[in-house]
This record gives sequence, C-alpha cells and structure tokens, in this order.
Amino acid sequence: MTDDVLLVSVEDGLARITLNRPTRLNAFDETLARRWEAVTAEVVARDDVRAVLVDANGPAFCAGGDVAAMATGGGFGAGGIEALAHVINAGIRSLTESSIPVAVAAQGTTAGGGLGILLTGDYVVVGEGSRIGSIYANMGLTPDLSVTEALSRAIGERRALQLVLTDRLLTSAQALDWGLVAEVVPDADVRTRGEEIARGWISGAARAYGQAKRLIRSRPTRTAVEQLAEEARTIGEAYGTDEAQVRIQAFAAKSAGKTK
Repeated sequence: MTDDVLLVSVEDGLARITLNRPTRLNAFDETLARRWEAVTAEVVARDDVRAVLVDANGPAFCAGGDVAAMATGGGFGAGGIEALAHVINAGIRSLTESSIPVAVAAQGTTAGGGLGILLTGDYVVVGEGSRIGSIYANMGLTPDLSVTEALSRAIGERRALQLVLTDRLLTSAQALDWGLVAEVVPDADVRTRGEEIARGWISGAARAYGQAKRLIRSRPTRTAVEQLAEEARTIGEAYGTDEAQVRIQAFAAKSAGKTK
C-alpha cells in the first residue's frame, strides 16, 4: 500500500523497510510505531531474508517522535510516550539482536529518536547534505530509542555527551569522522548505495556476515571468557556449512595456483 506509513518488500533475499511519513519527516506516531514493531519482527523471522535495508521516503530520514502529536497530546495511544517507546524499542531489538546484517540509508536530517533508528544499521550510508543530531533537550525531553545505549557504544562516551548535551547537528563529514556512519555519498545516491551494500552481503557469505554482526552486537552480554567461547562455537558451526566449505575450497585452490 503506497499510503502505508511503513513499506516492506522482500526480493532475492533482501528485506527493504521504508519509513513512509514524508510530510512528517518520518516522525513516529502510534501507527508508525506499531507497524515498525510488527514489520521488523516479521522480517527477521523469515528464512528467506539474508540482509535488511532500512531507508525512508521524503527529504529526511527520521525526525524521531512526532512533535505535533506531542503538542496536542494525541497520537500516542494508551500509556503515552513511555508505552510507545517500548513498542519502538521492540522493533529496534528485532534488528539489532538478529543474526541478519542491516544497512541503513539515511538522507537529509536524522534527529532525536531517529538516531536510534539510524543506529540499528550495522553499516550506515548518508548523503553529503545529511545532518545528524540529538536535540531532545530543546524540547525538555531525554534521549530514548536506544540512543543513550547505542550512541556511546558507536562513538564513545565523551562524543555522545557532546551530542546529547547540545543542539548540535553534525555534518555528514563530521559524522563520518566520528565513526557514526560508514560512508558519505552524493545525496541522490544514498538509497542506491545502501542497497548495493546489502546486496553485496547477499551475494557473499551472508550467514557469516550475520553471525559476525551478532557476535559484536551481543558482546556486552558476555564476559571476555564467555565471548571467546562463543566465538569458538560459532566458527566451529560455520565451518560445517556448505556456505563455508565452498568458499574454503575455492580460496585454497586459488592460493595453490599462486604458489606454482
């Protein structure tokens, strides 16, 4: 449905999730929040999905929560903003806790809770004209949607504090320098490049990429000893897959040819 607030398609192993409230800068209200929760859970549960791309329609990627709805006190359903944050968090966790690699293609402005959506990406592409910031405090609000957890892990505590304690919007070059994003491309190429990244995983060892993502994302839940054990278990499991065996044999044959 073209009028749906969140679009989803699955083709050749790629699940594309598109924020589709362009006139509201893809800000979250209750309808978008509940659709986000349902779609992300469905996508990561599918056996035919090998990579995910999150992008958005319109001039901005995501402005966080719908401020207009906040101003009128509507649009957030029973339980208000706190309850809605839990709903959106469920969708964030579906993506970040999965063993499926996620690319994010973010054009224009990303602000507030939009940062949390951007940080679901294991690989983030933005446009040259993109701007990224917190600006929660401008409205007397505190960060949510994983921003205080994921942002400090992505760029370090000191830089995370600089971002959430000011109304600063990083330029695309600054976001790249800080390690918040992986690539900056011309604005018109953001979504195309995001899809190239995701399809690159699919055409390669998608399962191995996904497990590598899972190991890093889930690291804080384990001690160093437990992490080493999980790495050993995972590589042992991977070694027995057809995906690995085909590539190991091809790599060995290519190496042998170089030594002759």
